[in-house]
Amino acid sequence: MDKLAVLIPAYNEAQTIVKVVEDVKNATLNIPETVIYVYDNNSKDDTATLAQGAGAVVRHEFAQGKGAVIRRMFREIDAEVYIMIDADDTYPVEAIPEMYEKITQRGVDMVVGDRLSSTYFEQNTRPFHNVGNSLVRGLINSLFKTDIKDILTGYRAFSFRFVKTFPVLSRGFEIETEMSIHATEKRMLVENQVIEYRDRPDGSESKLDTYGDGLRVLKAVMNLYRNYHPLAYFGSISGLAIVVSLIAFFGHVLMPFLHTGRVDNMPTLVVVMVLLSIAVTALFAGLILSSIQANDKRDFELSLIAAENRFKDLTK
Repeated sequence: MDKLAVLIPAYNEAQTIVKVVEDVKNATLNIPETVIYVYDNNSKDDTATLAQGAGAVVRHEFAQGKGAVIRRMFREIDAEVYIMIDADDTYPVEAIPEMYEKITQRGVDMVVGDRLSSTYFEQNTRPFHNVGNSLVRGLINSLFKTDIKDILTGYRAFSFRFVKTFPVLSRGFEIETEMSIHATEKRMLVENQVIEYRDRPDGSESKLDTYGDGLRVLKAVMNLYRNYHPLAYFGSISGLAIVVSLIAFFGHVLMPFLHTGRVDNMPTLVVVMVLLSIAVTALFAGLILSSIQANDKRDFELSLIAAENRFKDLTK
């Protein structure tokens, strides 16, 4: 079992991977039993060869996507502390010792490398990325009642129990969103750590599709909100259907009926009945799924106990 596992997912990062690996080695000189893992995700350049030459343990994930890489990392590696950092040389490795200590000394489950509170908006030259980061942060912190300062950062530290109980469902860049919401909903201890961010060096190209990945992140947020808060999600649908049906009923069915004694807008009445049926169905769906979610929370607590027992066995 490693003391510290530094996880570097990489796809076509030949320009920066050697510097990142060497910088990480220098930053972790005082942390014994540190192993640097580079997981190559079908790079078409010399990323894997260069990383191995720089002293990293190189492994391969052939299913494309950052989520697929992280799934493989979390399953294969046992460590007391995990630190995930991108291979593009945009994050300061000097923060690693402090992030490591927060996990080992303070019992934190996830440390979030917060770019947005420092230099991100000045360094990042892609304006829609700035808007997207702010939008996602505001949306998640509002919906899930949390205070994570940087939802989409790729620089994080994790405890053993977080890694071994986190179900990786996403395949792409929405994985960071999934991590943030999972930690919040499972009442794990999360801390923000402000870091200095620098943009990619010239010639290094981002793999993030601003619009495509942005839409996938927003879709993931709504799916996770439905999964973790089904009563609020389906209750909102039910409430909206009831409001619309009542407005239609009073305005287009009941009021004319009081004047004429006839139901002249039969199609509207049918629509009102359909909307009320949808409202009732959505409400009961929310109630049933909320009960299932409560059971899932109890099962998760048991999985935490199992993870902690396994950690004790591995560290004996």
